[in-house]
Amino acid sequence: MPHRVANFLRSSSGNIAHIKKKATSGSSSRNPSAAASRNNSISASPYASDSDEHHAHAARMPEHLADALRRHHRLSLPFGRSSSKERQERQQPSAVSLDWNVESPPIVLHGTSEESSGALFSGQLFLDVGDGAVDVDSVAASLSLRVTHKRPYQGHCADCQTQRTELKSWRLLAQPSTLARGRHQFPFSMLLEGHLPASMDSPVLSIAYEFKAEAIVVRAGGSSSSSSCLSAKFERPVVVKRSLPDPLYPHHSVRVFPPTNIKASAHYSPIIHPTGNNKLTLKLDGLVTHNEKAKTIDLWKLKKVTWRLEETVKTIAPACARHAPSAAVVTTDEDAAVRKGVFRAETRVIGEKAVQEGWKSDFSGNDGTVDMEFDYTALYPPAKTTGGAAPAKYACDTKTRDGTQVTHTLQLELIVSKEYAPEGKPQQAASTGTGRILRMHFAVTMTEFPGLGVSWDNEAPPVYQDVPPSPPGYPCDEREPPIEYEDLEPLDLEALDAQRATPPRRLSDVELSE
Repeated sequence: MPHRVANFLRSSSGNIAHIKKKATSGSSSRNPSAAASRNNSISASPYASDSDEHHAHAARMPEHLADALRRHHRLSLPFGRSSSKERQERQQPSAVSLDWNVESPPIVLHGTSEESSGALFSGQLFLDVGDGAVDVDSVAASLSLRVTHKRPYQGHCADCQTQRTELKSWRLLAQPSTLARGRHQFPFSMLLEGHLPASMDSPVLSIAYEFKAEAIVVRAGGSSSSSSCLSAKFERPVVVKRSLPDPLYPHHSVRVFPPTNIKASAHYSPIIHPTGNNKLTLKLDGLVTHNEKAKTIDLWKLKKVTWRLEETVKTIAPACARHAPSAAVVTTDEDAAVRKGVFRAETRVIGEKAVQEGWKSDFSGNDGTVDMEFDYTALYPPAKTTGGAAPAKYACDTKTRDGTQVTHTLQLELIVSKEYAPEGKPQQAASTGTGRILRMHFAVTMTEFPGLGVSWDNEAPPVYQDVPPSPPGYPCDEREPPIEYEDLEPLDLEALDAQRATPPRRLSDVELSE
């Protein structure tokens, strides 16, 4: 081993000496005096005993260096700049490509998860063959439900983070076939069950539906026995929504705030829509209190109204089979099923606004009143986007079988200030420095717009149970025998045409009088 290191050092020093010698020889031909002085200043090599071997190796080194350069190939890193040949291979069109066309309307589950009859999902998968005929081994498609927990039981476990459930699979090509150039259609359809959850994206978890298709193409190789398979894949998200019917009448809620006499009466719809304006009507009573001894009245004046729409997401982050033995058992109040995992919950504000005007006050009567009406929505203030489609800022009400629940609450906060004034002169009121904060909350259900508003089973034509394969027969009158067409006299068409051509005779006055 030591002699190998010595040879390496010797070869390196020899190469350097050869390069310096070549450089000095080139410069000495141009300037002999400078070359002579430079040669005098250079000391002798410490490996002078091997000078012959150094010169021989230095003479052979350029050939080895040229061979090494010829054998060297530049590495193509995945994050670097690719060669022109690789770019051309990527730009070459594939032999087959997949596309689709959804023929069914947008998927909307009408009604609650217990009452909904589901929704139809149908369309066609297109297989486009580019050049010539190809041998297709199989064409398959599937629709799956993917639940991704953003705060899983184990943060570094993919099985705890994502759960996939295949809802439907289609084998669109029964057997391997040779398909000619052009577009080939493969229809697919299914019925999504009504208990399935709607698509959502929240800080705790996301629910998405994925449609995947794959076509396996057999490509023949150079020899008759060798062949390779190419795979063409197609993936698209499928949006599933749920819509609940609007109630016939608005909900009426009354709240009393002791020790004062203030009473709040609110009329609102329990079903709200995220992209529309939802109306709430509020009336306050008992704002005036009479003081008979001092001949004054106490007034409660409304100063500020703040509404806030809150969304609460509750779920159970399940543990996978590997982490299930160490996981705790989690149960919910609504469901007694035993699940292993950890309970997750988060509440966020999806809309809020403060109002300091817009109501009507009346303190002229014995009981002061305040009437107001305002609109609230889930998109106020609007979400700021920096380009591209921003994720949904809300999630509709959902309740699934695995313990996931999404609810919404409208929080209302009223700030009132106490003032006093002489009887009959409420406009001369003066502040007392006393105030109160009145809080109310209303449970609302957020759902999507119904669209057509009719479920798929109501859109279907009526079904008749006793319909024969032929048109119905006409009953014959039993009193008269059926008509025998052979016994009828033939119709003279020429005489009929001549009669039509002869103009009708005009009647005389005598005939008309008769």
